[in-house]
Amino acid sequence: MNVNSKFVERNSFSNLLVEETSPYLLQHAHNPVNWFPWCEQAFLKAQKEDKLILISIGYAACHWCHVMERECFEDLEVAEIMNKHFVCIKVDREERPDVDQVYMNAVQLITQQGGWPLNCFALPDGRPVYGGTYFPKVRWIKVLESLVESFEKDREQFMEYATKLTKGVKLSEQPFKENEIEPTKEILIRAVNNWQKEFDNREGGPDKAPKFPLPKNYDFLLSYGFLFKDNLVIEHTKLTLDKMMMGGIYDQIGGGFARYSVDHLWKVPHFEKMLYDNAQLIGLYSKAYSFFKNQEYKAVVEETIAFCKRELFSTSGVFFSALDADSEGEEGKFYVWTEQNLKEVLKDDYSLAHDFYCINNKALWEHHNNILLREKSIEEFAVFLNCSVSQTQEKLKEIKQKLLAERGNRIRPQLDDKILLSWNALMISSLVEAYFATTNDLYLYDATVAAEFIINKNSFQKLIKRNYKSKADKENVFLEDYSTVIESFLILFEATGNTKWAEIANSYLKIVFAEYLDFETSLFYYTSCNQNDLIARKIELQDNVIPSSNSIMANNIHKLHKIYGTINYFDCYQKMLSYNIAQVESYSYAYANWAVLLQKIAMPFYELVIIGEDAKQYMQKFKQHYFPNVYCFWSANENDELEIFKNRFVNGKTLFYVCKNNTCELPVEDFNLLINKLKS
Repeated sequence: MNVNSKFVERNSFSNLLVEETSPYLLQHAHNPVNWFPWCEQAFLKAQKEDKLILISIGYAACHWCHVMERECFEDLEVAEIMNKHFVCIKVDREERPDVDQVYMNAVQLITQQGGWPLNCFALPDGRPVYGGTYFPKVRWIKVLESLVESFEKDREQFMEYATKLTKGVKLSEQPFKENEIEPTKEILIRAVNNWQKEFDNREGGPDKAPKFPLPKNYDFLLSYGFLFKDNLVIEHTKLTLDKMMMGGIYDQIGGGFARYSVDHLWKVPHFEKMLYDNAQLIGLYSKAYSFFKNQEYKAVVEETIAFCKRELFSTSGVFFSALDADSEGEEGKFYVWTEQNLKEVLKDDYSLAHDFYCINNKALWEHHNNILLREKSIEEFAVFLNCSVSQTQEKLKEIKQKLLAERGNRIRPQLDDKILLSWNALMISSLVEAYFATTNDLYLYDATVAAEFIINKNSFQKLIKRNYKSKADKENVFLEDYSTVIESFLILFEATGNTKWAEIANSYLKIVFAEYLDFETSLFYYTSCNQNDLIARKIELQDNVIPSSNSIMANNIHKLHKIYGTINYFDCYQKMLSYNIAQVESYSYAYANWAVLLQKIAMPFYELVIIGEDAKQYMQKFKQHYFPNVYCFWSANENDELEIFKNRFVNGKTLFYVCKNNTCELPVEDFNLLINKLKS
């Protein structure tokens, strides 16, 4: 049966998306628009009927995607025009970040901006010709009609523009020329000096709105402040962490962070909660807790993990993708409170909550609703109440429990129950960081269970699936998946001492070299050489909310070089950095993870190898300290054959080897001496 006849058999309010598993695609499965998923048949239909293609991209938790669906894609008048003149393809950007990458790039070239929903029009062969983001109904109809008319009258001009735009897509974010700049600490100093001009030293974060909590940026700034003893950078990083933690972007009742704040105060969030944000912020606050020993940072870690376990956790031991911004058709309705709501639930405790959460003051939003936030730390609030910190904590805990129970009776935001490989890998890494910071064994257990799930669903040699809700036995796996999984397995190796994790990571890296490598630059394509359904093969360099797949991979290769001593790994990460080192200096906030790698190369960097019966306990003690310039590897097994452990075991002793540039000093046995040595 061909696609056309198969489609005709469906009723007018059901389309081919009903066969998909993505919650976002299923949201559109009963639109009157004849949506196709991303597939070869859609392009064949467009070529056969000589129609433009609409590639419409979004994700399940996207508020403005829902708005455009209601205004346009559920409208019969709009659907009639779209069905008559276009072949319409719906794409979940989280399932197919490669498709999103190409057409987002095209729309940014056309309009100088991007976002979701993303709507890009293309020729039947997939080359883009026009696009934008959100369109209200009247404007959308005008765009559709104008494109139809122009495509019929100015075909040659369309073809010429598509050729130029496709060339631009292929050339954009290509590696700059290889740079012979020496990787020095002076570059880092100049980079941070440039970056500081954009600091908001009143509210934290960048001096603009909206504000995104970019975890890798503050991870780098914290390590920079520590290594360079730069108190201004440390103060700004702490200010940002405090303001995010106390702002509306953080769910003061249930834990977990929203995707971003629409204002400069971290007050009004875009209420969707994404696994990738929360995973990375768990890791960031874990490191910050190790550095500052601030108990509120530890609470953020614990509460955010509790949120993920309560609301995003699957019975398979891995995590779902997101919670929607909307409930009952309104953004944020699930999370906000009127004064009357709070009085009814809290009764005698209302007065305390009123003061702590700034009710009808800074917390006041719209329609008499409050987004709970605070301006005081718990210690400051305890002084304000003239109570002990422990008494204040206990009272606030009771208030949170009451409000969380009451909120549980509301209609919940929709869950995006995709299980994505890379996002779970980010969560594994951060659960291990939380284990290091808090010594809570349950976090390491959860991380290990999730990692075992990945191995069981793939293999020891190769990753096969990105999306574990998808019906497809095999699907495209991207560099992002390999980068984050390798990263998570390497940190598991550091935590468990189990060489299995290092060996699998090294095995996966060999696949990356075989299928993703650009031989000229030593950088890696986002897509495998076996994938051929896109107009361009991209190399992702800039760090975003998730660091770029190449910057993660370069840091992975640095760590694997320290473990295995493989010389071509050394050459590879050095060359990868050489293509990005100039951007680290001039555009550091978009190259923060490259700056992390530069810092490892330009500043003293150590491998600590702990060998002996008590190695695990000393690893745990060591991880209570903040040392961003040290990899810590340990083994209690005298027969461990990994090169870094060979011939180092001595019965009855636990030894500490400090190594730099693959050269080790004589071992020491005194832990305090070791810590003082590293601090100096």
